[in-house]
Amino acid sequence: MRRIMARRRAFLTFRLDPGDCPHQRQPPGPGRGKTWSPMDRQPIRTYIEFEKPVAELESKLAELKALSDGENAVSLSEEITKLEQKAHQILAETYAKLTPWQKTQVARHPDRPHTLDFIKALIEDFTPMAGDRYFAEDQAIVGGLGRFRGRSVMVMGHEKGSDTESRIRHNFGMARPEGYRKAVRLMEMADRFGLPVITIIDTAGAYPGIGAEERGQAEAIARSTDRCLSLGVPVVAVVIGEGGSGGAVAIATANRILMLEHAIYTVASPEAAASILWRDSARAIDAATGMRITAQDLAQLKVIDAVIPEPVGGAHREPERAIAATGEALATAFAEFDGQSPAEIRRQRHERFLAIGRTL
Repeated sequence: MRRIMARRRAFLTFRLDPGDCPHQRQPPGPGRGKTWSPMDRQPIRTYIEFEKPVAELESKLAELKALSDGENAVSLSEEITKLEQKAHQILAETYAKLTPWQKTQVARHPDRPHTLDFIKALIEDFTPMAGDRYFAEDQAIVGGLGRFRGRSVMVMGHEKGSDTESRIRHNFGMARPEGYRKAVRLMEMADRFGLPVITIIDTAGAYPGIGAEERGQAEAIARSTDRCLSLGVPVVAVVIGEGGSGGAVAIATANRILMLEHAIYTVASPEAAASILWRDSARAIDAATGMRITAQDLAQLKVIDAVIPEPVGGAHREPERAIAATGEALATAFAEFDGQSPAEIRRQRHERFLAIGRTL
């Protein structure tokens, strides 16, 4: 929990008066006070430390827009246009040269779209399925049946939650053994009925609690990984935020692995790696750089297959566009396996992972 709180301190929040930002006002009526996802509204825009120049410009921009929209409105369209262009230019320049640690901060941004946002936008007739049939339901991994562009699929992924209540309910996306055993159950069902599998990765890692260890966390992760490898249907994994440790690999052992542009995929979090290597978690920046955890590095190493571009400023600024781009990438990936037999699909997956590291 202390590590999670440390991550939260890496962000700066700026609360603007709702009267200054009409497009960010909370809807009136019965909806007021309900839980919203990043896809619904952002009454408080959260900025990362390196975005401070952009935050200052956008604050001034909100003030100018409020003046131009008031009863005694002043024509400030020219000034607003210039300021918008300047803010966009600075944002584009900043995101064009992000360091691995800055990408880690973007991947953890609380306003990035989460698994349930992707499912809501991309999967029709989604029917959630719960429980591992052994112990309990684990809401850190959500999954179920649905249709992706007319194709029946099984979809599952880590869900971090979008507010305090949902984050606690989903355990910040850190699954326990029952979550991975649920994933195995859903994969076996998909294999039985010939349904392609979509997995969405967004976790800091598997939950390391005592109860999870007592119930066989390592065994559950290993069995989930093994089940991924044995499926006779195509599996496409998408890393949308953090892909941390075996908790990510357990459902990401796929025929095709895609990553959003500013996502990370790593054997251990930079903080954990720094603690192990140097006994100093403050050296997380060095660890992030040395481990080559960004989508661009991993594509070069052939650990992943494709990088999905994000809107300028990251997926958290325009989640709809990021999700739409992910849908196109998924459709392209699945099309590669049309007409292939289960044995061919299984063989391709095995060869893909055996080839990692052989040629660099």
